[in-house]
Amino acid sequence: MKRLLAAAALALATTVAFAAPLTYKIDANHTDVIASWSHFGFSNPIAHFGKVDGFITYDPAKVGDSKVEVTIPLSGLNSHVEAFDEHLRSDDFFDAANHPNITFKSTSVKSAGKDKLAVTGDLTIKGITKSVTLDVTINKLGMQPMAKREAAGFEATTTIKRSDFGVGKYAPNVSDEVKISITTEAIVPKPAG
Repeated sequence: MKRLLAAAALALATTVAFAAPLTYKIDANHTDVIASWSHFGFSNPIAHFGKVDGFITYDPAKVGDSKVEVTIPLSGLNSHVEAFDEHLRSDDFFDAANHPNITFKSTSVKSAGKDKLAVTGDLTIKGITKSVTLDVTINKLGMQPMAKREAAGFEATTTIKRSDFGVGKYAPNVSDEVKISITTEAIVPKPAG
């Protein structure tokens, strides 16, 4: 009987430990934020936003307690055309000299089905903050073999109106709607020391 109770206690402790919330640091090397839009209907260019920094706290047992905080430096903007990158950073668009970062801070995380989340938060671009909802897919949770630490992988999409953020030059000929696609891997940080 003692063995049975001990085994049950161990199983319960393992379940509780597995379900505990974890805070992951975003791995900038395996994270990309991609914006795409229509250019006069002729093409659909894209721009990458790298150097992403931030944290994701995910609690599978209490999804509503999960949270996301992300900073996207405009220094990581890359359309693969240097002159265009500089134009996007100019005051015609992002005004990166005065607003060097885009930020997102979640206000609500909800389950949206198996391995799906709806993450709503405050997106700030060019000093303007609007509420945005990301449709998120959980790719994988578990031990990352190279880092040898717990990791989480997510995909997310949303569509925003750039004019809402003061970045509406040339709209509507250059589409006001911008599709955002995100892939991210995040890893539990090494213990201090």
